[in-house]
Amino acid sequence: MTELEVKMTVNSVTRLTRGTEMRERLLTLARDGVPDDEIAAILTQEGHRSPRCVDKVLPITIGRLRRAAAIKVAAQRSRWEHDGSLLSPPELARRLEIPVNWLYVQIRTKRLLIDRQPSGAYLFPNTPSVLDAIGDLRNHVIAQLDLRICQPNKEGHQHG
Repeated sequence: MTELEVKMTVNSVTRLTRGTEMRERLLTLARDGVPDDEIAAILTQEGHRSPRCVDKVLPITIGRLRRAAAIKVAAQRSRWEHDGSLLSPPELARRLEIPVNWLYVQIRTKRLLIDRQPSGAYLFPNTPSVLDAIGDLRNHVIAQLDLRICQPNKEGHQHG
């Protein structure tokens, strides 16, 4: 005789064997301000799982239960963590008081040339010369702005 343990998917956390315990633990962590992805990792390490995932707790499960309990996220987390010497497109747009979509359109139409980070993010140097150059691009003083690391012509940032 061989014993085999099979974890079945279920429809809700309440149907899990330790579902009530998991819910109470995640709500405690959420009230303490722990982000959803970290709560998911903690609960997975403690042996819990999501209803439709047999080997781990998914952050979406945590978010769903947290919102159902009316617990708000203390601080929004960004997908793109970076240091203060760089600006993400939303940060840059706020700083220059321009629409963030305008930046993405300029990148897509190759008027604003910038390398993506390995994470996939666009990050702009937080320097006065870059901020001024983007302002010049916005005001049609220059036609193209090259902020790539390896610039083919090495003539600086601006192309008129």
